[in-house]
Amino acid sequence: MSRERCLLVSFLALLSAAANTVLHAQQPPGASSKPIAIRAGHLIDGKADAPVSNVLIVVEDGKIATVTPGGVAPAGVAFVDLSHATVLPGFVDAHTHILLQGDITDQDYGEQLLKQSIPYRAILAARNAQIALSHGFTALRDLETEGAMYADADVKKAINTGEIPGPHMQVATRAMAPTGMYPLLGYSWELKVPTGVQYVDGVEEARKAVREQVMHGADWIKYYSDHGYFYAPDGVLHSHVNFTDEEAKAIVDEAHRIGKKVAAHAIGNDGIAAALKAGADTIEHGDGLAEPQMEEMVRRGIFWVPTIMVGAYVAPGRQGNWPKMVETERAAFQLALKKGVKIVLGTDAGGFDWKELNEAKEFEYYVNYGMTPMEAIRSATTSAADLLGWSDKMGTLEAGKWADLVAVSGDPLQDISELQRVKFVMKSGSIIKNEMH
Repeated sequence: MSRERCLLVSFLALLSAAANTVLHAQQPPGASSKPIAIRAGHLIDGKADAPVSNVLIVVEDGKIATVTPGGVAPAGVAFVDLSHATVLPGFVDAHTHILLQGDITDQDYGEQLLKQSIPYRAILAARNAQIALSHGFTALRDLETEGAMYADADVKKAINTGEIPGPHMQVATRAMAPTGMYPLLGYSWELKVPTGVQYVDGVEEARKAVREQVMHGADWIKYYSDHGYFYAPDGVLHSHVNFTDEEAKAIVDEAHRIGKKVAAHAIGNDGIAAALKAGADTIEHGDGLAEPQMEEMVRRGIFWVPTIMVGAYVAPGRQGNWPKMVETERAAFQLALKKGVKIVLGTDAGGFDWKELNEAKEFEYYVNYGMTPMEAIRSATTSAADLLGWSDKMGTLEAGKWADLVAVSGDPLQDISELQRVKFVMKSGSIIKNEMH
């Protein structure tokens, strides 16, 4: 075992001990073994078009056993009174970076890659996973480590084995871009500096990189379809495409061949078109989406994860085209909604500091941009479960699904910002947070 790996294991062990001290009885590892009955005042189950009042949810062995309107709690079970709350399925954030702590400027990004060890970044990542869970996000799709190699797979493993608390996770490890198309850039050619991605050039390297990442724990493959976003006289948000068609198709084909899906970072219209041509399964960010591409996405069932709040957050600091891109994405979102594009909530948390913003603010943007509150909720529950391939496990509150649920005091269908004030969190039948009084 390498020295770096040993350090990582040691640090995660220390973090686990600290987490147990802080969370003690509220955070047992794994599924709760004792049955629990939960009285929900109002239930948004992810299936019905309206909430149901006065529902009893019985949880056994980490899964939902029954969901019964009215209902009587069985004798001898633990009881949780949420009769004055609204209960919902746990949320999914389908685009995060737990190993990143905000990168508004090149200096922010360079500080992390050059001055923070991977073991230290893994400690922060474990903390970030706990923050997400406390906010009600019981599942994350983490879309690259930004230079921290395969540490996301290690954090996922530590969560799955009960060493540290955190959400269910799917991870993408390193992501891919061609040589010179992703930072760190601009340093003396005499220095060997780290890069935020795995550089890949040519079809054979592309296929090999997919195999390497999957070997080290990648659930998804992510690649950067474009960079350098600019507006042309036609008013369209354009971009420079990173990979040749043959390279991009090799990434996607190899991933699909071995049973993995592909997420494409694609902001400009050109990058989006190239990603769709290559066969990517999800478009990430997608500010420059145009009507023909939306129609193709609907026809092929391709998901869009727009990550609106991060764009709004970084735009003032980056200036240039970024403020205009926020408005371009707003217009694209509204048209995509009318066209029926499958939109899934993702925040790009890590692009902003995990401690500064509550990721659930993304819901608010979706409602402000035209979704109903119920549609926004489903973008992070039923639709997100579909994207993850976990519809049989999560996304709705019904018998047989994971007992992942959250509760808020108010009515999120009247005020979507309620989802930024989650008071109760259960993951796999274990109570993570209970501030209901």
